[in-house]
Amino acid sequence: MAILMEHHHNAFALRPLRPRRTRLTCLGLASLILSAFGCASTGSTPRPFPMPGARVPATHRAPASAPTAPEEAAAAPPATMSPARRTADAGYALAGTALDLRGAPYRSGGGTPTGFDCSGFTQYVFAQHGVALPREVREQFKVGNVVQTDQMAPGDLIFFTTTAPGASHVAIALDGDEFVHAPSSTGVVRVEHLSSRYWSPRLLGIRRVMTH
Repeated sequence: MAILMEHHHNAFALRPLRPRRTRLTCLGLASLILSAFGCASTGSTPRPFPMPGARVPATHRAPASAPTAPEEAAAAPPATMSPARRTADAGYALAGTALDLRGAPYRSGGGTPTGFDCSGFTQYVFAQHGVALPREVREQFKVGNVVQTDQMAPGDLIFFTTTAPGASHVAIALDGDEFVHAPSSTGVVRVEHLSSRYWSPRLLGIRRVMTH
């Protein structure tokens, strides 16, 4: 009987422990739930994280796809330049060199910046771009392709009849109807207009010398 009572007493003594364990378990779960909400509110949860309707920051978006081969080919510069473009660029370069010599003095038979005559001037300018022109005006008139007045472009050679029949004076074309030359009348290399009353009636022809 004593043994049974002791066993009964022990069983009775253990009963209060179950509610305490249940309370501890509940408290533990509550603590975990609160801590989870605490992380979300403080921002410690890693982002971006899946959320319905949430927008992914731009820094985390997938990169755009690389351009396709046709797109890359279209964006690439042309491998070669057209002959017309090369000629135009060379003409502007020639005109620029000629303009840089404005103010150089006139000297009969001269072919350097210390003194030019008309054909010595054109020969010198073209030589700076790797093109060899004959020394005399009449010989330069035979070089290159014939160009009509309305097709004249920078770098073309313009020939006039002045002191004698045929080609006796030469200049280098600029934009519009302007040209640069070494005239003996003014004493220095300068720019003039093809449409002027003096030069217009003396125009003999225009030649385009291929420079490349």
